[in-house]
Amino acid sequence: MATALQSEWMTTEEAAAYLKVKPRSLLLWVRQGKLPAYALSGTRRRVWRFRRDDLDAAVLAKPVVSSVPLSGHSDDRRII
Repeated sequence: MATALQSEWMTTEEAAAYLKVKPRSLLLWVRQGKLPAYALSGTRRRVWRFRRDDLDAAVLAKPVVSSVPLSGHSDDRRII
């Protein structure tokens, strides 16, 4: 049985599936510094691991801003 600490770690594929994005997008965000990741040492190529708490915090860090509808009509500001 996995402990809570062990179950927090995810592979690139698992983290991408958790965020519902492609693994390439996830690794791009890591290179851009938008998402924390941990590289495993002792491997020939870079292998990344992600913590679920870090993924949740990164997603929730910037709230979604509602967009204001753009209109090209000047008569939208009519005084009634």
